[in-house]
Amino acid sequence: MNEDSTKLRIDKWLWAARFFKTRSLASEAVEGGKVHLNGVRVKPAKAVSIGDTLVIRIGLFQFIVVVCGLSPRRGPASEAAKLYRETEASRSAREALVAQLKAEAVHGEERQGRPTKRDRRHIVRFTGG
Repeated sequence: MNEDSTKLRIDKWLWAARFFKTRSLASEAVEGGKVHLNGVRVKPAKAVSIGDTLVIRIGLFQFIVVVCGLSPRRGPASEAAKLYRETEASRSAREALVAQLKAEAVHGEERQGRPTKRDRRHIVRFTGG
């Protein structure tokens, strides 16, 4: 195997593994410190190889994955899923966060947006105007 088939740019790998929709978004995430390779903040041109550990932060979610394959091209989601293996701790933490967010949504404020006509009447009565 030559050097090109054992290593791939991290931004290109993140795009091919479908963590980001475009390669430029992947590059911005790496530049912004949202992606760590083996516990170290890296630049978009840093090469990843099989067996490396990546910590990827997307919004509230954090993925800890081990690189299992390299692909210079973006393929279907079924092929992209073969490029990495998510750790069990990462998966359980993410599922717990999803459950927590759903629970907060149920118990949180139900109304959002404009007040109803009834609400406006109560507001007018309360403010005295």
